[in-house]
Amino acid sequence: MGGAPGLHLQVSKNGGRSWILRTTVGSKRRDIGLGSASEVPVARAREDAAELKRRIREEGIDPVLERQAKRSELIAAQAKAITFEQCAAAVIKKKQAEASNPKHGKQWASTLEAYAYPVLGKMAIGDIELPHIVQVLEPYWEEKTETMTRVRQRIETVLAYASAHGYRDAPNVAVWKNNLDAILPAPTRISKVKHHRALPIDEVHDFMAALRKRKGEAARCLELVALTAVRSNEARSACWEEIDLESRVWTIPAERMKAGKEHRVPLSDAAVDLLRGMPCKGGGLIFSAPRGGRLSDAGMSAVLKRMGMSDKTTVHGLRSTFRDWTAERTSTPHHIAEMALAHTIKNDAEAAYRRGDLLAKRAKLMQQWADFIDTPPAKAGNVTSIRENKASAE
Repeated sequence: MGGAPGLHLQVSKNGGRSWILRTTVGSKRRDIGLGSASEVPVARAREDAAELKRRIREEGIDPVLERQAKRSELIAAQAKAITFEQCAAAVIKKKQAEASNPKHGKQWASTLEAYAYPVLGKMAIGDIELPHIVQVLEPYWEEKTETMTRVRQRIETVLAYASAHGYRDAPNVAVWKNNLDAILPAPTRISKVKHHRALPIDEVHDFMAALRKRKGEAARCLELVALTAVRSNEARSACWEEIDLESRVWTIPAERMKAGKEHRVPLSDAAVDLLRGMPCKGGGLIFSAPRGGRLSDAGMSAVLKRMGMSDKTTVHGLRSTFRDWTAERTSTPHHIAEMALAHTIKNDAEAAYRRGDLLAKRAKLMQQWADFIDTPPAKAGNVTSIRENKASAE
């Protein structure tokens, strides 16, 4: 086209017209778009073509590669503009897919919404710095230490996710060691561990006797928790296909266990009788809510409340009572008691050697526990001296 060698008007099949500069850059032939003919007048197209040819000649640039580089920079910048809340939503979705308990994902969402989003939510994930993390944590750190410790860990996970996906180049400013530990007090120095309320050992017999008089599947589920020392969630999700009454074993699959490992629960005589007394309903859940579906944790706690026991124990506290009994009233080795509770062996060397689940030994322990539950505690004041017995005999 006159005044601009290599400038062409390109007409597409649908009638659209655009300017193209056809030229050689290095060893490659390039067709460089200069815009739509309806938006760029011919005079402007000639000027742009002449300027590009000058830059190619004098500066040695490749306009096509230059545009690609700028587009890549723009895409990267747009990616880094993703907000903390958007990244957190992706992490929460991932956690929900991984979690055996749906409550886990909900806890993530609720704590981040309450504490992190007001400060970080709309911020670009790449712009978050240490002062922003401190702004989230510091106001509640001493008052709600346990909760804020979890919030910090969750923020750290979200920032790690962002870095792994190229949304963030800066260091993870939510890590504790050599970072926040220089600013905030150590949680162990300011928080007091609150243990679950647990029933005293000598009150178990009367508690179970009262519980067995109660009707309803929540009461029966709670009874199974007490007899087997399993977690509430494990009992509420129990299915008939997991139960082998002939072998007297309940096999809880790995996906429902806190440690992610299959757990076999030996069933005592009392536990077998309890299960045999439950309607089978054609399979599926052993215990179900009045309107169908799985029992809720609140439903289990409601049984304790109606019994007037809420101030003495929680559902989880029954596991603590069992553990207290094994320690104080039996000679059960530590590792067997911990295995009965499906606790993870924290010592790697010991875990490597303990590959079995000691089912036979645990079966004896659980029958011993069931027998203890059915035995009324000795009452004070009924002790007679040997000397008195001897005198009466004479």
